Amino acid sequence: MEFFTWDVNPVLIEFFGLKIHWYGALFATAILAGLHVMKWIFQQEKIKLELLDSLLMYCVFGIIVGARLGHCLFYDPEFYFSNPLKILAIWEGGLASHGGGLGVIIAVYFFQRKYKVAYLWLLDRLAIATALFGFFVRFANFMNSEIIGIQTDVPWAVVFARIDLLPRHPAQLYESLSYLSIFIALILLYRFSNIKKQSGALFGAFLCLVFTARYFIEFVKVKQAAYASDTLISTGQLLSIPFFVVGIYLLLTAWKKSRP
Repeated sequence: MEFFTWDVNPVLIEFFGLKIHWYGALFATAILAGLHVMKWIFQQEKIKLELLDSLLMYCVFGIIVGARLGHCLFYDPEFYFSNPLKILAIWEGGLASHGGGLGVIIAVYFFQRKYKVAYLWLLDRLAIATALFGFFVRFANFMNSEIIGIQTDVPWAVVFARIDLLPRHPAQLYESLSYLSIFIALILLYRFSNIKKQSGALFGAFLCLVFTARYFIEFVKVKQAAYASDTLISTGQLLSIPFFVVGIYLLLTAWKKSRP
């Protein structure tokens, strides 16, 4: 069977010795897309747009620091504890989405303390932007031929020629399209339902949907943690469970408060 071969150069453009990678370009696009969504939401609810600049800085800092520390602590702690300066070598790659998510949640907590914004109100709206952010980042992983799937013979399998010549699940695309679908679902709920008036409901729905998708897609991913080759479930699945539980709690709490 002939399979689609993926052999794209991870460098998007190079000039005067400066390299711009697909990952960096798509990561920047993800941030700008999320910012545009939040700007639209703020305009809908007549919130001062001046807050967005500070919110963006808090979120970007939380994502990068959280994702880097998450990768170091969750996926290869033995190496980074032995080489602590390598934690700073972010240019060598290694960002964990669970850590990035936790980093944003913490960063937003400090933001709302400073600017006196309701915490769950802000998380509800950031959830919509974050789902779109995830779509671009996972597509960037596809462009980089990283976070690959396990070997398969399904008709849509992809050969990542920069890795090997085995047909594999395009796990990055599964996840990217899942996040795009979740973004569409959340923005439709925000636009056409009363869920945005139920504090924590949108954020809870986001956590449940995203980490359910992540949990099941992990079954067709190559395990990434250095210590997890023989474990029953992957590190990504294990880390998804607490987020899902929090999502259920937020949905139940919002439902109880909305009952007459």
